[in-house]
Amino acid sequence: MTIKTGVSAIANEVIGDVQKEAEAIISTAENHAKETLRVAKEQANQTYRAILDEAKEKAEAEKRKIESIAEVEIRNRLLQTKETLVDLAFEKTLVKLKNFVKTEEYQTYLLKLIEEIAKKMDQKVLVIEVNAKDKGWLKPDMLKHASKKLNIEFKMSKQTQDYIGGCKIQTEDGKIVYDATLNNKLEELKPELRAEIAKRLFGEVA
Repeated sequence: MTIKTGVSAIANEVIGDVQKEAEAIISTAENHAKETLRVAKEQANQTYRAILDEAKEKAEAEKRKIESIAEVEIRNRLLQTKETLVDLAFEKTLVKLKNFVKTEEYQTYLLKLIEEIAKKMDQKVLVIEVNAKDKGWLKPDMLKHASKKLNIEFKMSKQTQDYIGGCKIQTEDGKIVYDATLNNKLEELKPELRAEIAKRLFGEVA
């Protein structure tokens, strides 16, 4: 073997070794790059899912918030509607009562009302208070029948108040007072009106 041939062989061997090392390095680098890419993709997917989950949670929270606000608003509007209807029914009832007190039927009603209250109070002397209009026609002699029947002395109060009709009856000392004015009865009727409206229009049971 000549020197030239020997050098060439050595060179080829060295080149072969370098090539193998290079291929090994390249293969390792490729594998490392692939692993890095895989990890990066996995991290990216995890980050994406985390962002998506967070966005979903925020969206759900916002949805619940909006629904809650809407429910409160609907409830408030419903209550407002009920109160408006109650007020309307109240006003219409008020008009009917004002027309009722102008009739003779009302006078009969008031006399019977006084008698019924007197029975409940069970007192020997009772003071009757009515409005100025009713005081004009309700004279002591009109109460004679009830007075004899119940063995009660009725006295008319010198005071009058501005209510639709009905009366207030009290003991002489004023310790017991029975408010049977139509205004008071109308106020007592409001809960019934509210319950009836809720039942008929909204299907609710009081």
